[in-house]
Amino acid sequence: MSHLAAPLARLVENLQRLPGIGQKSAQRLAFHILNMPKKDADELTQAIIEAREKIHECSVCCNLTEHELCPICRADGRDKTTICVVEDARDVIALERTREYNGLYHVLHGTISPMDGIGPEQLRIKQLLTRVAENDISEVIMATNPTVEGDATALYISKLLSPFGVRVTRLAYGIPVGGDLEYADEVTLRRSLEGRSQI
Repeated sequence: MSHLAAPLARLVENLQRLPGIGQKSAQRLAFHILNMPKKDADELTQAIIEAREKIHECSVCCNLTEHELCPICRADGRDKTTICVVEDARDVIALERTREYNGLYHVLHGTISPMDGIGPEQLRIKQLLTRVAENDISEVIMATNPTVEGDATALYISKLLSPFGVRVTRLAYGIPVGGDLEYADEVTLRRSLEGRSQI
């Protein structure tokens, strides 16, 4: 990219590191940022810095939050006997959009994937087991994505939970195999929640 000024080339390179952003999209975004009013560009920069500095994992469910507890763990009126286990914080948002589920969540921050060097110890499985052991949990819903890694993770966790005598269910396959929860529509997610089955 020798035809671009060095700072612009660096901006394009950094934008290309974002998921789903190729070179043309990165260039389009870079030029858009350059053409933004300075105030808007400064706000964007500040929002990125603030998010990186203030966002961390909830001390209970490992969801992303700026406080010690996320809004769901702090909320009154939620079913404290059910935990829905998801791969990613984006999956919490997707399930909350359905307005069907009123329990708690647990975010694993990934799935078991030996090919990528991710084992159980890299996920928040230990924290989940502690929650189940220390609280009156009646059901754990495995809402990992319907992929090989998601299924393997769900099965692995269900085996670890069996000594606790808790009911372990899996979302029904209204979600296409290989799909991601964050892209599923509310109706599909609602049907998946309603049709969950025991593992």
